[in-house]
Amino acid sequence: QVQLVESGGGLVQAGGSLRLSCAASGRTFSIHTMAWFRQAPGKERDYVAAIVWSSGRTYYAESVKGRFTISRDNANNTVSLQMNSLTPEDTAVYYCAALRVGAQRYDSWGQGTQVTVSS
Repeated sequence: QVQLVESGGGLVQAGGSLRLSCAASGRTFSIHTMAWFRQAPGKERDYVAAIVWSSGRTYYAESVKGRFTISRDNANNTVSLQMNSLTPEDTAVYYCAALRVGAQRYDSWGQGTQVTVSS
């Protein structure tokens, strides 16, 4: 099992930046991919970005491409999400998730961190 703890959320004005971090513990050797998802009020949870743990290859949702950057620090078992040029549409609870090697879905989730962007 992998445990995940997010940090770094908060309130920011439109056009501003925030950096989220996610610390992984437990069976971190089993991680294949780490990702960020978000869920706005009344909406489904959406994929935001992902990074392959071994190679560092990254993937982004179209809505955040060019504004968000996902990165990882293997030595410290952390993944970060740098968010720039934020808009009110980015307001959501952001979740960190882990996909283990051989798994079919993300099955380790953090508790979430609130990001609120004011206009």
